[in-house]
Amino acid sequence: MPTYDYKCTSCGYTFEVFQKISDEPIGFCPKCNGKVKRLIGAGAGTIFKGSGFYQTDYKNKSNKPTEVKKTEGDKHSGDKDRK
Repeated sequence: MPTYDYKCTSCGYTFEVFQKISDEPIGFCPKCNGKVKRLIGAGAGTIFKGSGFYQTDYKNKSNKPTEVKKTEGDKHSGDKDRK
């Protein structure tokens, strides 16, 4: 069942009501008994059930980063100047 947001046009009170889709909209404010308007909501978010989704679930195992190996030529140029 969805949750609907309402706002009173008289006192400005905002409240939520948990009701069926087939239920009639609320007509009066529970605080002042004034008229209410149903607000447009963002709707419910996506609900994921189960163990979850992880970034590693979709990684291609053959695309591992290659290891960079140092060679004798990769030493700092400053090492030659030191004596």
